[in-house]
Amino acid sequence: MAASSGRMLKSFVQGCCGCSYVILSSIARNVILQKPAVTVLARLVCTSSTLQRKNIAAAGPEKYTQEFIKKQIEEFNIGKRHLANMMGEDPETFTQEGIDRAIAYLFPSGLFEKRARPVMKHPDEIFPKQRAVQWGEDGRPFHFLFYTGKQSYYSLMHDTFGKFLDIQKYQDRMRAESLFSQETKQVNLIGSRWMIKEELEEILVQPISDHDCLRFIQLLERILALPYCSMEEEYIQRFRRALEVQSKKQKIEPLQYDENEVAFSTGEGRRKTATATTIVRDNGSGNITVNGVDYLHYFPVLQDREQLMFPFQFLDRLGKHDMECKVTGGGRSAQAGAIRLATARALLSFITENEVESMRQAGLLTPDPRVKERQKPGQEGARRKFTWNKR
Repeated sequence: MAASSGRMLKSFVQGCCGCSYVILSSIARNVILQKPAVTVLARLVCTSSTLQRKNIAAAGPEKYTQEFIKKQIEEFNIGKRHLANMMGEDPETFTQEGIDRAIAYLFPSGLFEKRARPVMKHPDEIFPKQRAVQWGEDGRPFHFLFYTGKQSYYSLMHDTFGKFLDIQKYQDRMRAESLFSQETKQVNLIGSRWMIKEELEEILVQPISDHDCLRFIQLLERILALPYCSMEEEYIQRFRRALEVQSKKQKIEPLQYDENEVAFSTGEGRRKTATATTIVRDNGSGNITVNGVDYLHYFPVLQDREQLMFPFQFLDRLGKHDMECKVTGGGRSAQAGAIRLATARALLSFITENEVESMRQAGLLTPDPRVKERQKPGQEGARRKFTWNKR
């Protein structure tokens, strides 16, 4: 009876778990010979191989050793060489851009999310950075802030506050020598921003909270509030990131010249269903024609004329250019908006970078996306509902 029950239990456990046959045989013998082993069996039945793998994965991030990273770099270099030979390129001058093009050509993917597409990157970009060993062979930590839990962050705060105290000491010395002055050189912060939390975490190789990042930025701003903050300008700029100038994204066509050596530039613009193309010529007298007709006759409404002339007025170039416009589609208001955008884009070839940025901030280079909203089924208009009658 005991033997038959042992065989039945063995087959039941074999169906429930992914354990090996040898382990299950020993478990069955223990069940036959020893009664206390039932608790061990129950514990093994509840812990399958899949669950064990999940528990291992949940234990924490894998620590990549230097030997592992070194091996991955060697495999990457070998794969890079093979990829260059397949694409007919020189392996010595094969860059990451070439690798990306080769991967996109050899492994085409229709996945919309770019992060889901196949990639081949250097191991330093794939595997996260690891902090160096923080303690010696005797088990004692190297740094005095080790037991704070955020050694890198508090070490950075300690160094930054030390810079703050150094500037204050210098100011006190200048006051004692009667050489103190409020009119000193300030740190130039134009065109840059403070680092965000993710960028700071990448430097520290340590996760921090939003509050910690805010405290660090506030400490840097306290340094900037000091009259002699330029002493640590290089240190402060380490935590600033340059902002991309939006006007540099604007495509500016080079000036062209006609048979009379007169410079001109072209531009295109859209508004609702209207499309306009303009030719702006230099050294003009202010003549503007729309579809071969003077703009004063083509646009009888004063507001439409102001829309058309606003780019010239904004740049103080009234009467300095001649313009020919061709516009199709839409009504008069939409056509005036399309010509205004086309004119602003054509004038970019005649002006400086600062004027381009001023035009961008004024909204002259931004297309107007507004269109008439469609009528909805079951109601009278785009938003208006039918009048409700009780009876």
